[in-house]
Amino acid sequence: MIKYHRGTAMAALAAALALAAGCSEEQAVTKLDLAAALPDQVPGGTVLRLGDPQIQAIVGAAGLEKDLSAAGVQIEWANISGGPQSIQAFRADKLDCSSVADIPSLFAAWTGTSTKIVFQSVTVDPLEHPIYKLGVAPGVSVSSPADLRGKKIAYSAGQAQGALVLRVLQKAGLSQSDVQLVELTSTGDSYVTALGSKAVDVAPIGAQNIKLYEAKYPGASSIFTGIRDDAATLYCLTSAVEDANKAAALKAYVAVRTRALLWANDHQAEYAKAYYQDTQGLSEADARAVVEISGTKGIPANWDAAITRLQETADLLATEQRHDRLDVHTLVDRRFEKVQADAAGAQVVSGDAA
Repeated sequence: MIKYHRGTAMAALAAALALAAGCSEEQAVTKLDLAAALPDQVPGGTVLRLGDPQIQAIVGAAGLEKDLSAAGVQIEWANISGGPQSIQAFRADKLDCSSVADIPSLFAAWTGTSTKIVFQSVTVDPLEHPIYKLGVAPGVSVSSPADLRGKKIAYSAGQAQGALVLRVLQKAGLSQSDVQLVELTSTGDSYVTALGSKAVDVAPIGAQNIKLYEAKYPGASSIFTGIRDDAATLYCLTSAVEDANKAAALKAYVAVRTRALLWANDHQAEYAKAYYQDTQGLSEADARAVVEISGTKGIPANWDAAITRLQETADLLATEQRHDRLDVHTLVDRRFEKVQADAAGAQVVSGDAA
């Protein structure tokens, strides 16, 4: 008779169970064709890894966790947003989706990371409520974009701020040779610091940093860009959208995300506190001022105008930064277009002008 030691038998059993569990997990993951309808049911155990901190704060303040739970959506929140962080996390397979402007999806494609945009929002009255202004260093005279000639301008090629600079120069009739672009990644208040130290003359500054900058440095100023800069998206790894389980969870999340943005429009004081005050560290007064400056978000009835603007931006960057021409339709998953429009209902913004 062959005798087995109990420890050896238990180890073998554990290994067999682990292997079986692994096979079960693999069998549960079904690849979804990008042309197929989005599934409605979220299988148990499906987890979305999201870098969407602003929406995370709103979901908590609005009590929308219950909607996610009811849909069977589990989320691992990551304090990540913006292009450089999100693309790095995508490449390390640490993230499924992230909130960004329009540029990261372009740079992901140009640098070999396949992503899809699954959410679009727009700012109501975008020229009156810009996301960015041009901060001007103390002692530097700039009163309009035409005054940028000869100036040192903070520039990050792979971020929305970089595209903004190129678009402002284009509108002002200037080229890159007319200014000095200073390569500087925008992280935290890095542009504010660069302006304050006069390392640059001009830099795009986000709404939440405008008041901070002008209060911190005597003589600091800012001007409006005069161009639309309100692109706001959620983009995901293509592999996440092709995972039938995650696609179902994303469908539910996009609907909840839509309701979260609309809730923030109607509860601006609560939104200001939940995000800008409690997580970004602004004072109550400054938090409310940022919300007022940045305007309210709208859900477009369709994505036609947003895609047109994205194509124009892609074409500009391809020319100015010597990238291959890109058809941006390949970057957008329009199956989610109706999901967010249905969730917004009568509150969709029609005629989102390009």
